[in-house]
Amino acid sequence: MGKIVEIEGVNKLYGSNHVVKNLNLSIEEGEFLTLLGSSGCGKTTTLRMIAGFEEPSTGSIKVEGESIEEKEPFERNVNTVFQTYALFPHKTIFDNIAYGLKMKKVPKKEIKERVLAMMDMVQLNGFEKRYPSQLSGGQKQRVAIARALINRPRVLLLDEPLGALDLKLRKQMQLELKRLQKKLNITFIYVTHDQEEALTMSDRIAVMNSGVIEQLATPSEIYEKPKTRFVATFIGETNIYDGCITNITDGIATMTLENGAVKVACPEDFSLLEYATISVRPEKMKFETKPVDGFELVAQVKDYVYVGSVLKCIVSLPNGNELKIERLAGQELPPIGSRCYPYWNPEDAVLIHNESHYIFEQLNSIKLA
Repeated sequence: MGKIVEIEGVNKLYGSNHVVKNLNLSIEEGEFLTLLGSSGCGKTTTLRMIAGFEEPSTGSIKVEGESIEEKEPFERNVNTVFQTYALFPHKTIFDNIAYGLKMKKVPKKEIKERVLAMMDMVQLNGFEKRYPSQLSGGQKQRVAIARALINRPRVLLLDEPLGALDLKLRKQMQLELKRLQKKLNITFIYVTHDQEEALTMSDRIAVMNSGVIEQLATPSEIYEKPKTRFVATFIGETNIYDGCITNITDGIATMTLENGAVKVACPEDFSLLEYATISVRPEKMKFETKPVDGFELVAQVKDYVYVGSVLKCIVSLPNGNELKIERLAGQELPPIGSRCYPYWNPEDAVLIHNESHYIFEQLNSIKLA
């Protein structure tokens, strides 16, 4: 497998609004890559530039090694699936799916064979003569996907395609899309703001923020080893602590926080007296009714939130910051209002370079100069 899409130094500006900033991204053949981020982060604009609905202000986009900036959308070997389905209401499901093949003047016999095969693949057998108004939201989305896939694109672009579906159907369609992608071995570039959706479906995730990719990695790396504060807080829930590294011994750092000292595994690119951030997922957090060696945090149990098989314990630190600690339902827990001592295994915490530290270093270097 090689690179099928290459985005090199791409910028997109609307007047003074810099939406995508010096974007560099290579996507492998047969990969399911998700562009994940909140509204306005540049993910849909990036997708539209690959599709040909927007042009980069600067930079280049290649598909299969060939620059596509000068090509019209219909000339690019990519197809797009939108959240709105965009089906023809006056055409049958068969004709909706067959539309692209008819435009390419594919022989009628081949059109019938390919449409019926595609309908079988998306589990819509027997729906040939129905109209879009007679289908559910999930069925309409499958028609839109079938219509895009039947043209055998090298790359399928999906812009929040499940956003209009209810939660149960959305989860079902996530699994179906992933199954289809693996079966057809087509490169999927998927846009969503839903973190769980991205974690469930993707081979790799590009987390975007303000037009920049903050981290590009596998779902497990994104969740377990976030590289920035934004990624840590955007993907799932986490507990964030800011402090200064006051000691490093055998790869373990002592961090002095506002509420006391704690321990964290320290990668080699962190230095003594650096101002840094710690991220600890709620399921990695622990607490005891007595002080724990190496940890000086003291908290009060504030509340328990029941979410099925898991209980979320909310504890409050002296400065008012709240921490979330997950426990399996049924485990013995301290009563609300009681004192507890939060801690974690140092290896379960992630140390993140803090932007404030870089700003401080730059200001300091200017003063010294």
